[in-house]
Order: sequence, then structure tokens, then C-alpha cells
Amino acid sequence: MFMNLLMFTLIAEVLRMCDGLVVRGPSGPLVVPLGSSVVLPCYVDELLLMEGLKVEWRRTDSETLVHLYQDGESQAEAQQQEYHDRAHFFTDQIQHGNFSLCLDNLRAEDEGKYTCRVYSQQESGETVVQIKDVERLLVSGSDESISVSVGEDVTLNCSVDSHITPEHIEEVKWIKTDEDILVLLYENNKTLSDLSDEQYRDRVEFFTDEIPKGNFSLRLKSVRTEDKGVYMCQVFAEGLSANAAVVLERLGFSVSHIMVLILCVSASGSALLLCFIIYCRAYNEGLSCL
Repeated sequence: MFMNLLMFTLIAEVLRMCDGLVVRGPSGPLVVPLGSSVVLPCYVDELLLMEGLKVEWRRTDSETLVHLYQDGESQAEAQQQEYHDRAHFFTDQIQHGNFSLCLDNLRAEDEGKYTCRVYSQQESGETVVQIKDVERLLVSGSDESISVSVGEDVTLNCSVDSHITPEHIEEVKWIKTDEDILVLLYENNKTLSDLSDEQYRDRVEFFTDEIPKGNFSLRLKSVRTEDKGVYMCQVFAEGLSANAAVVLERLGFSVSHIMVLILCVSASGSALLLCFIIYCRAYNEGLSCL
């Protein structure tokens, strides 16, 4: 009985050594917001000897060294430049078998797979962690400046392209940047028209039906000459912020304004001509009396 138990233990140990060190990671890909911090899990279930322990984190696709733990401490000088001050071990947890990595200030280019390799004595093992999606908050406006005639309506474009749904958008603010004037505010799923600056009140609105699609374009009605300038659409959502600018320039006159102006000029010309005829007639009559 004892011999059988001993044989079973030896076989189990041999199999364990053949399998190598079991290193565990997350159950699935990680999805995190742009600019935030993320923990890349990497741990073992058994306590390892600290002597000779080495842990490497590398980009799986390029073998770029993200961080290294060796000789009992983090080797920050070995990191690639783009990970300096952004990738950190939880050094007080390493003795407990936790080799997870904290990656700060997440960038779009951080998407991809990362390999955590652990070396202990004669054993080694690894796990792969994937950052599948970096949630972006992208706001786009108009690529070119907008020309409009005085008295007409104009649309200032602002679209949110993001994994963040509109109900999670905390605030959208349209301001006129050169004067720092609040044009229109959307906050907590409501349009707060009463907070608009007096010169824009009752002249601006969102396209309410388009908001669920991430469209926060602004409709500016009855454009005035003083409306010329730079407008900014600022979006805030889940700790992220982004903005887009729209330039409104070359405020001309509408066709109706031009027609009225022509009529006024024509009317003025006719009046001047009539006055001239009356003057000439009076002048001629005066001469005939002499």
C-alpha cells in the first residue's frame, strides 16, 4: 500500500515537471477605456522560491520587453521606452505568486497580446493576456469652414464615434470659443436650453432623434453677422473627454436680403431722379420769370 502511494506520488511529480510551471491568466480578453489603467493578470497557485525567480512580460507579436523582474527586483531600465513609468509590478505580491502587471495611461497602440513568462529553478511557464479593445472617445466635426447667409439656418456637425453608448455620455457642451460663450448644453440625458447665453437662447437646438446615434450636431437658426467665429463641441463620458471644432465664416446676405437691398437702391434712385426733375423744372421756371 505504501509502495503504491509512493509510486503514485512520484508519477504525479514527474508529470508535473513534464508539464512545467502552471501560470494562470484571465478567462478572456480585456476591454478598457483609453487613458485608463488596466491590470494584466498573471499568477501561480503555488509559492515559488524567490532565489533565481525571473518574470518577463513581452508583447507577443514583437517580443518587445514590457517589464522584467529579476534578481529580486524590478528592472525598469530594461523596459522599452514606450513603457517607462507606465508598466509596474505589484512588488509586494510577487512573493505570493502574483506576477500581474499594471499598465497605466492606456493608448490605442497598446491593443494586442502580452505574454507573461515565469522562470523558477528548473521550471518555467507562461500565459497570454489580450487587450482586445481600447475604448475610444472620438468626436468629429466639420473638416472645412462653413459659409452661410445672414438670416438662414445652419447645422454645425458633431458626431461621437465610440464604444460608449449615448446614455453613458455625461455631458455635451457647445461653446463659442473666441468669446467663451455657452451656446447649448446636454447633460444627464437632457438638453438644458435655459442655460444658453442670451444671444443664442431660442435659436439653437439638437436633433433629438439623432442623439441615440451619437449625433450631437447643433442647429443654429436665423444666423446673425455676430455669429461668425469658432464653435467647439466638447464631450465628456466615463472619465474621458474629447472635442471637435467648427468654423463659421463668410456670413453673406441671403437672396431675399439682396432683393430688398436692390429695391431700396432702386427706390432711392427713383426718388433722387424725381427730385432732380422737380429742381430742374423749378430752375427753368425761375429763369423764365427773369
